[in-house]
Amino acid sequence: MAEEVKLLKTWSSPFGLRAFWILKLKGVQFDFIDEDLSNKSPLLLKSNPVYKKVPVLIHNGKPISESLVILEYVDETWKQNPLLPEDPYERARARFWAKFGEDKVLASMWNAFIKQGKEQEEAIGLAIETLKFLEEELKGKRFFGGEKIGLADLALGWLANLIGVFEEVIGVKLIEKERFPLLSAWMQEFAEAPVIKESWPPHEKLVTKFRAMREPYVAAAAQPK
Repeated sequence: MAEEVKLLKTWSSPFGLRAFWILKLKGVQFDFIDEDLSNKSPLLLKSNPVYKKVPVLIHNGKPISESLVILEYVDETWKQNPLLPEDPYERARARFWAKFGEDKVLASMWNAFIKQGKEQEEAIGLAIETLKFLEEELKGKRFFGGEKIGLADLALGWLANLIGVFEEVIGVKLIEKERFPLLSAWMQEFAEAPVIKESWPPHEKLVTKFRAMREPYVAAAAQPK
């Protein structure tokens, strides 16, 4: 019996892209549905009743939610082209950097993106300090996974795309090549990998979307306190 694999995502979600990438890298045949989150489908609400958000992977009728969980599920289910190393210590390190990207890098970059004036300067400073850990981790490596793309690369892959969008919207350079040569080189190489390159959402469309997402924060900051 043929396996049924379906991915619920949105056109712009970096979290959905993680799941899309790993399925492509594994050579898994799958269908995907781009959800309208302003009018969530019954399938999404049924598949993820707890969070009601994307991505959701549905494998033979069984739903798996949360992008980092999906990455590990796919890597364990389809053994070809493993994204996690065999060594338990290295596996733990890959998981650490994936979670660090989620808890620290994404949070600090988003804060820098939505803030204004002096608060933004402080937020950018904190984001840069966070990025220094990634720069250090890349010493002697092409990817966070070593010589090939691994789980941590997929978890952090949004940097290769959204940082440029953030920079264009706020008019501030967040990742300078002189300060972060290894991270900059990784972003370029990751972005140009065939499976990755062909899946990026349209840049201008993303800029428009994230500019609109930022506007309420800007308006709130302009209100008298």
